[in-house]
Amino acid sequence: MMEQTWRWWGPADPITLAHVRQTGATGIVTALHDIPAGEVWPLEAVAERKRFIEADAALGLRWSVVESLPVAEAIKLGRGDLEPLFENYRRSIRNLAACGVGTICYNFMPVLDWCRTELRAPQPGGGTALRFNAHQFAAFDCLMLQRPGAEADHAPEVLARGRAWFAAASEDDRRTLLATIMAGLPGAFDRYDIPQLRTMLQRFDGIGRAGLLANLVRFLEAVVPTAEAVGVRLAIHPDDPPRPLLGLPRIVGTEADISALLAAVDSPASGLTLCSGSLGAGAGNDVPAIARRFAGRIHFAHLRNVAKEPDGSFMEAEHLGGDTDMVAVVTTLLEEQDRRRRAGAARWRIPFRPDHGHELIYDHGRPTHPGYPVIGRLKGLAEIRGVMTAVAALRHLPT
Repeated sequence: MMEQTWRWWGPADPITLAHVRQTGATGIVTALHDIPAGEVWPLEAVAERKRFIEADAALGLRWSVVESLPVAEAIKLGRGDLEPLFENYRRSIRNLAACGVGTICYNFMPVLDWCRTELRAPQPGGGTALRFNAHQFAAFDCLMLQRPGAEADHAPEVLARGRAWFAAASEDDRRTLLATIMAGLPGAFDRYDIPQLRTMLQRFDGIGRAGLLANLVRFLEAVVPTAEAVGVRLAIHPDDPPRPLLGLPRIVGTEADISALLAAVDSPASGLTLCSGSLGAGAGNDVPAIARRFAGRIHFAHLRNVAKEPDGSFMEAEHLGGDTDMVAVVTTLLEEQDRRRRAGAARWRIPFRPDHGHELIYDHGRPTHPGYPVIGRLKGLAEIRGVMTAVAALRHLPT
């Protein structure tokens, strides 16, 4: 079995560590969310979080993965004296390693992390799901944000539907759309209004795809040697969704992107968070093939599914539904894990977590982060656990 983990938002999370243990997960995926991007994670704070997670020995929990150790926007911009920020990141890596936390998930998405236009799209039976509607996003980009040149980034039929949505939308509808898009902001959960978002986007004018990639490579060249020295694995998360947003480039969204990045800083300490949902939202992405090609550099996995539509819209599907062959992905991960075990690797298990989930039954109305209800994720974890058990038995792999 791969290591079953659970994203936990810290001591204030209404889903407690005892609840996590009841799901069957034993690894905790968390971060020091109160520390702003660019600042050092102090050794004492890391150690205290680890003690909190492991305080009840009967639960058998451990801090398995950091998600995320955020990269400061100044590093993505690539401007000014970045060495102090690089050193802060290196110090955080060393402090995590000193406490035995050896896998760090991070991303390099500018301004916004993930992006959706609906947080509670209705499902049959009363559940809800995260959803991205291309026409609503076009309406936001072109008519609410009024970004210069935005019309060229949207198909004419999508933009026409966006204009119709905008004309029919109430002020409350528009405010809800802004709040939903802002839900993908990283860090300390700041929120922007329209003028503030315009200002943030203007900072990235002229950087482009090549410039952003160069800034990412510069960052990795600065921090990967430290990760190598202390035995930490960095795992970049793909862009979500894997397409340019609001004029911002996205550089980790395809098989070619991943290949170029891993080759640019070719170190076992620099790898991939295989997010089957983020990659699965890309029309040209074959997620099982991506998993097979980069299996040796996968340090962490997010397993979820999406159902895509021809206009670029998508909805988060059930974990074993949607467009991605989850059985094929899990089979590749289990076979890679067994290869590592047979090669004598000290840390051969691949941690994974059920990424996101539908709001189901008693999830409704409970205070959780978008996409992170307890029952929906528990359902996904149970389904993936069943797939792992069946695949391991059929392939005679250790459990």
